[in-house]
Amino acid sequence: MRAYVGVTDNRWFNFLARQKFDEVNFWRPGGRGSFRVLEPGELFLFKLHSPLNYIVGGGWFVRFSHLPTFLAWEAFGQKNGTETFVEFEQRITRYRGASLDAQAQIGCIILASPFFFSQDEWIPVPEDWKPNIVQGKTYDDSTSEGRTLLDQVLRQISKGSYAEEVGETAPYERGRVGILRPGQGAFRIMVTDAYNRRCAISGERTLPVL
Repeated sequence: MRAYVGVTDNRWFNFLARQKFDEVNFWRPGGRGSFRVLEPGELFLFKLHSPLNYIVGGGWFVRFSHLPTFLAWEAFGQKNGTETFVEFEQRITRYRGASLDAQAQIGCIILASPFFFSQDEWIPVPEDWKPNIVQGKTYDDSTSEGRTLLDQVLRQISKGSYAEEVGETAPYERGRVGILRPGQGAFRIMVTDAYNRRCAISGERTLPVL
């Protein structure tokens, strides 16, 4: 089993931890890099910025896509981790250090069934985590650090409240593998990616209403 630990914006985490969304968009401000380290149904874990060196939650990887900011907001809205589209673009601009044009793209790591640990449940990062890691690190159960981390996370989400929160859309529930069911936003992106983000009838670059 494999998991990716992604360095996570604290404000993004704090906002979404108060919600009950069935999916979230873990976005990256740059629009060029890709994300190929996970297969659909594998774990993506949230690690807050230093000095908060803890695993604080996660979700199940659905897909990665490059999206213009307006399409990311149209598909996911507040599931992007902000109250408004204006705040969303301001957050991206702050990370980029430059203003956005109309077609500015971001990297979107789409996650299903997110879960957020309360502070007393946070898991310290593995001993081999390096402070200079900028984006994240992959772990699997072939190493002692990976096995320990995965055991801790899966044990945590197998508890009653998290099992209910994760629900039927999670591929792992109480020790068994199930079927990953993407949320509405993820499904819309899957459809529009299949049509190169154009309406199959009009050819217009827009997301279908589903």
